Amino acid sequence: MSTQQTVPTDTHKAPVAANPDEGRYPLERGIIGAIAYNLGMAFTRMTLKLRARGLENIPKSIPYVIAANHQTYVDGMWIGAYLPRLHFKHLASLTAKDLEDQHGFLGKVIVKVGRGIAVDRFGNPIRGLIIAKKKVEEGNILLVHPEGTRSPDGELGEMKDGAAYIAQKGKVPLLPVFIEGGYEVFSRHMKWPKPIDKSGKRKRVTIVFGKPLDPHDFANAKEMTNALIAWMDDQARAYHRKLHQAGV
Repeated sequence: MSTQQTVPTDTHKAPVAANPDEGRYPLERGIIGAIAYNLGMAFTRMTLKLRARGLENIPKSIPYVIAANHQTYVDGMWIGAYLPRLHFKHLASLTAKDLEDQHGFLGKVIVKVGRGIAVDRFGNPIRGLIIAKKKVEEGNILLVHPEGTRSPDGELGEMKDGAAYIAQKGKVPLLPVFIEGGYEVFSRHMKWPKPIDKSGKRKRVTIVFGKPLDPHDFANAKEMTNALIAWMDDQARAYHRKLHQAGV
């Protein structure tokens, strides 16, 4: 349940006080996070057909920012499964502060697995974005969901500028990722995953990695976000065509 907000263009006029919690982030994965990740992926491999395309597009070096559509609680786990081991070690995620504070044990586990950096999605997000930029500059890979919350209907939501802002300010590539089929497996309306379809077959989830966007190719974060949106829309249309051809 990562979050993202539009970044004001005049933030340089309003200095943000140092955050006393900055040293907490990203949260350590630790033993609990590592066990939860391994159990989650074992369950995924046994019950789903998890695939990936475009692995050649993953940057060879770190850091970079990942911008992905948001369909499930475990999008980050699935994406992380296809990153090189060293990259996964440095993978962090921009997460809603309420996920850690108000979603019980599950929320606390999710932010540990994702090495969360908290943003208050109901308040001023600038402090969290500034911390996130610093953490990228320190060598972390950052996963951001520009929609800000899980899709209510499986479709793409409005995408904000935060991911592009961090990539621009950090001068690092922005790796677009599109998740196909996640909503059908574990939407926000489900208490538990449903990896098996009505015919008893395992559902398919595909993680599509696009070509990285170079911040030097764009004048500003808005322009970069527009390129990201165009790519996401292309992937969504291709996925819908695939479903139509399959008679779904």
